[in-house]
Amino acid sequence: MEKYLKETKILDFSHPNINELIESKKWESLSEYEKIGSIYHFVQNDIAFGYNVSDEIPASSVLSDGYGQCNTKGTLLMALLRRVGIPCRFHGFTIDKKLQKGAITGLPYLLAPKNIIHSWVEVYYQEQWINLEGFILDKEYLNSLQCAFPEIKGSFCGYGVATSNFKNPQIDWKGSDTYIQKEGINNDFGVFNDPDSFYKSHGSNLGGLKAVLYKHVVRKLMNSNVSKIRLRKNP
Repeated sequence: MEKYLKETKILDFSHPNINELIESKKWESLSEYEKIGSIYHFVQNDIAFGYNVSDEIPASSVLSDGYGQCNTKGTLLMALLRRVGIPCRFHGFTIDKKLQKGAITGLPYLLAPKNIIHSWVEVYYQEQWINLEGFILDKEYLNSLQCAFPEIKGSFCGYGVATSNFKNPQIDWKGSDTYIQKEGINNDFGVFNDPDSFYKSHGSNLGGLKAVLYKHVVRKLMNSNVSKIRLRKNP
């Protein structure tokens, strides 16, 4: 299990801000179940759904931003879990970009690759690996979507969601798998010790001019749109 507890360039859990957070939350004094649950809830709801400058930023930068998407929120979740002694690993995929339609619109949607790099975190608990994906969307954002589409109870794809149970998705930590985008997965890259290893093998979502446009223009439009969705009940 030692390799699933190591610090890496991306999982920079010895950063002062991460240590300060862990001390202030007193996570190290909790049981294993409570450690996972409390950290999971923090990443799910205190780190809002949004788009950072890159998938490959370190956990400390995600914490500083205060927002993230599947890959970057997963980075922070992994760093915090490892810092308190919980083994975890990275599972990489791609998802169809139609899952993001609504959250991403106009030019940003056109620029997005058809298949978007996606990931979830696998945590080792009670001698088994458990899939954690339900932390990606903060509940305020998800609740706004549910209020905006009250007629939809079952399958829903869009606005960062791909689930077969939109009314009651499996997103809370109860000692078992959690999901919110699983139904949009279209390719499985398998498991990796850490995000660093995955990005070294498969890269991230954008490069070249598209990456520059995304960093300085596109993601700001995306985050503005996500904020508007979070605050209104009728996208």
